Amino acid sequence: MNNLGVIFDLDGVIVDTAKYHFLAWKSLADELGIAFTEAHNELLKGVSRERSLDILLDIGKVSLSDAKRQVVLEQKNKAYLNYITKMGPEEILAGVEQLLDGLDRLGIPYVLGSASKNASLILKQVHLLERFKGIVDGNSVSKAKPDPEVFLLGAKLLERIPEHCIVFEDAIAGIEAAKNAGMIAVGVGDKTILKAADYNVNNLTEINEGFFKAFISDQRTDTNESRLHKTR
Repeated sequence: MNNLGVIFDLDGVIVDTAKYHFLAWKSLADELGIAFTEAHNELLKGVSRERSLDILLDIGKVSLSDAKRQVVLEQKNKAYLNYITKMGPEEILAGVEQLLDGLDRLGIPYVLGSASKNASLILKQVHLLERFKGIVDGNSVSKAKPDPEVFLLGAKLLERIPEHCIVFEDAIAGIEAAKNAGMIAVGVGDKTILKAADYNVNNLTEINEGFFKAFISDQRTDTNESRLHKTR
């Protein structure tokens, strides 16, 4: 039996919802008179809705009352939900289902660790909800990435120690969170942006079962060495 566990981010790893976030934030930004670009949208990846609003308001040098903040947050989420409720399995990113199949064959459990408060809905829309051992999302945590809370909770769901967890992330904040948790970080996307990751891939088609078997082999070696030291 191996002691590995895998934690997947959602946006940009399992499905590409960044485009829907951009459209929803862009609509809100236009109403607030803020020039918001796709480059700005990169700053919102992997962070909470509340923190995303802070970043947007900083970009436009706009301040809002607490009451108005809640109104625009709900407005943004409503626009976003309008997009994601139309999603289907065709929006699953390349390599995802094959990778999950491989993890199932190897007996490696996996959970979701996402800042999204709509993670369960999205997984249900693309017919992947039942495949995951559990979900830690924006409704489960009090601290946003790069705080490691989301991934540490994921490790508990997996019943694995952090050092035996592999995280797949497409955002700088997510990579930082994984490293802060003491986990192995795989950056999915531009390696010049995700240079802090332990491993980098363009997408999940580049990950095969051999990648995980190498870690399982290392675990067995470490275990045998530990037993050898105990007998000395």
